[in-house]
Amino acid sequence: MAIEYRPWRDGDDLALLEIWGDPDTGEARQFRGALALSSNGRDGTPWRRCIVAEDVIDGVGIPVAAGVVYEASLHPERLWTYIEVARDHRRAGIGASLLTMLRREAENAPSGVTRLRAKVEPGTAGAAFAEAFGLEPIQRSRLVVVEPGALRLPVFPAKDGDGAAGGENAGSDVVMDLATGSVELTDVVGRYYTAIHDWDSPGVLSVGQVQKLFLDELTGAHGAIVLRAEPESAFGAGVAPSKKGRIRAFAVSYAAPAGPDAAPAHLQTPGAETTGADIPTDVFVGHEPALSAADAAEAVRDMLALIAYQHPVMLELDDSMTALRAAVEPLLESGKARLAAAETLVVSD
Repeated sequence: MAIEYRPWRDGDDLALLEIWGDPDTGEARQFRGALALSSNGRDGTPWRRCIVAEDVIDGVGIPVAAGVVYEASLHPERLWTYIEVARDHRRAGIGASLLTMLRREAENAPSGVTRLRAKVEPGTAGAAFAEAFGLEPIQRSRLVVVEPGALRLPVFPAKDGDGAAGGENAGSDVVMDLATGSVELTDVVGRYYTAIHDWDSPGVLSVGQVQKLFLDELTGAHGAIVLRAEPESAFGAGVAPSKKGRIRAFAVSYAAPAGPDAAPAHLQTPGAETTGADIPTDVFVGHEPALSAADAAEAVRDMLALIAYQHPVMLELDDSMTALRAAVEPLLESGKARLAAAETLVVSD
């Protein structure tokens, strides 16, 4: 076996797919798309270096492996890297050679950043490779489905004695629909995302970036509800409220796959009808970062109880999401929630 290395060329993706076959993991499915022509970071494209390993047989090179390292505008303190080797060419030093080359290329990244990060699934060949070459876990992420009725509905103060759709005796000033384009929602979503990623800073997020990442139509964002503190009065205690309470927790729903059996894309609230199959709705749940740990845990639990009242929801649970973990992990233990996919580790040198 004679292995030679060269830069990525057009057509390598199709040649490698024939050799690799279906991806082994969700990470492979995700990061294969990052394998592309090298770029110097101009014209709005990220800096990227991509290398292909060829097995040369009778003077003809057949692509069998590839690796890439590239800059990211989000979480700019590390470079993403991904390496994949054909199953019948593993344990032959090809992956190690690619990683050495990529680390050398990383030394010339325009940003000056050289630290690498990657995603792996525990117990896989990729996880073993990362560990062998000094990439250690810095975060764990799980995709969790919360079953309907897993949490008891919260009780909120009523407005003029009338109940609202948010929960038993829920005041409409406490649980509210909010447009995904809301500046107020954008602000709290951006600050929450930054707060839960102190382990891998996303940098300074502008309003436009937060919209593009989480709330724009292109993300599939369909609707949002917020849980507010009790309304306040600008004229002191005992006077009718004149201000909306501050957002304590939020939930953004994302459009479900189209089709006759697709679940409704909007967030289900008590009293809402459910049609089609019970396909979980993808949601992003968070809270005001300034809340105390106890208040944040309560707010997130109440929000989760509302949106999962009649319909299952699916959410990403990172270990850094302490308030969400406090609500979800007991449900996993009791069987009222389940993992939707294998857990993922973000590893770094």
